[in-house]
Amino acid sequence: MHELGAGMAVAAALVLAAVVASRVGARFGVPALLLFLGVGMLAGSDGPGGIAFDDARLAQDVGVIALALILFAGGLSTDWGAARSQAGRALGLATAGVVVTAAVAGVAAAWALDLPIEVGLLLGAVVASTDAAAVFAELRSRALHLRGGLDHLLELESGGNDPMAVFLTVALLTVITEPDRSVVGLLPTLLVEVAVGAAVGLVVAAAAVRGLNRLRHSQEGLFPVVTVAVAVGTYGTAVVLHGSGFLAVYVAGLAIGRRDFLHRRSVLRFHDGMAWLAQIAMFLVLGLLVFPSELPDVVGPGLLVAAALILVARPLAAAVTLLPTGLPLRDTVLVAWVGLRGAVPIVLATFPLVEGIPEAALLFDAVFFVVLASVLVQGTTIGVVARALGVESPTPPPPPPPIEAVGAIGDDTELHEVVVGPGSPAAGRRLVDLGLPAGALVVLVRRDGRYVVPTGATDLRAGDAALVLADPAALARLHELLAGAPREAPRPGPP
Repeated sequence: MHELGAGMAVAAALVLAAVVASRVGARFGVPALLLFLGVGMLAGSDGPGGIAFDDARLAQDVGVIALALILFAGGLSTDWGAARSQAGRALGLATAGVVVTAAVAGVAAAWALDLPIEVGLLLGAVVASTDAAAVFAELRSRALHLRGGLDHLLELESGGNDPMAVFLTVALLTVITEPDRSVVGLLPTLLVEVAVGAAVGLVVAAAAVRGLNRLRHSQEGLFPVVTVAVAVGTYGTAVVLHGSGFLAVYVAGLAIGRRDFLHRRSVLRFHDGMAWLAQIAMFLVLGLLVFPSELPDVVGPGLLVAAALILVARPLAAAVTLLPTGLPLRDTVLVAWVGLRGAVPIVLATFPLVEGIPEAALLFDAVFFVVLASVLVQGTTIGVVARALGVESPTPPPPPPPIEAVGAIGDDTELHEVVVGPGSPAAGRRLVDLGLPAGALVVLVRRDGRYVVPTGATDLRAGDAALVLADPAALARLHELLAGAPREAPRPGPP
């Protein structure tokens, strides 16, 4: 009992130390993920904490569970309506871009670390994918608003490129441990994993939304419980069916996030907190697994690999996959720079440790050093590079409404936002004089980035966004009245 209590106290202290470190680091522009790793390293056997930990399998399991929760939360909070235009580019960068990155970084690693080419390519595959946790955290914590949907492109890519990196890592490990096998011969496995993973994610999402909307309103506390079970269960089901668990859980998050369901905002807030907790736990464990005293041996070669990855491999992958799509050069350069590495490469670096290949320890130390370099160099300069390239959006997105849209309210009444158009008959008139249709209620008005509670005497202006409760028939009339253009009555929301 005393050991359990001591363990709980130490775990709580480490989490709180990571949170405090992240808040202090934010003032100086230091990425939170770097500080989480630092806390783990200080608590480890080489640091003042003296916690002995060398269980690569346990670290891998913790990393997989944490990544599943992080990817699910990232999918939930992604605005698919705004992001779908970038899906094709993200797909190219998450597939062909990962292969190009792995090849270039792998050749550089084989030369810098004096490794056999297949082992060098294994290291290249491990560091080939950007990290969803790092990208989500850096873009959102720094409140960067990028033009042309670049933030959506980066988030979709980081959430979708893990299957290719996992496949390349496993395939090259198979080739190293079973020389009679070939990567090309394993390609059908990749196709099956992607297809099964996407299918599982979509099916689970459809069932989850229907189930969430059938729960009683009084059971609000159960909604996050259900969605956590959905996230973990989606990953597990996909893996059991020989699909990509990471892809499945991200697709499930995207599909659920684009639908209306009860207590949506409270669920999103819960998963945002869960994602932060998962990131802290994952980086603390991975930091504990590292022995800082061994890192000086890989500083020189690690710098060469990191430079090849940041300055050659990632830019080449971005140029090959994005420039042919018509993405402007400045935007492509920004995407190339935001190639943040984080927990995914470190988790993948535990695969060789678990398999026990001779170069596993060297690979892990090198990968860890490359991740540190990426987060330190790229993570601290994203804002500077975005401003230098002129790709920041001049108008940040509007704040979310301070009340929750919970889907259908009673019957077919829903919460909608209607923008007052420049030619609207409502512009310059008071709400009380508009003759709003029965079944419609203006709840809030967003003006100049702020929400105000309207009264009958409130004058509407062109550009105002009215948050209204309305049934389909009333909503169609409201669009004529407020937006100045008719709109077909929408179908009712999910049951």
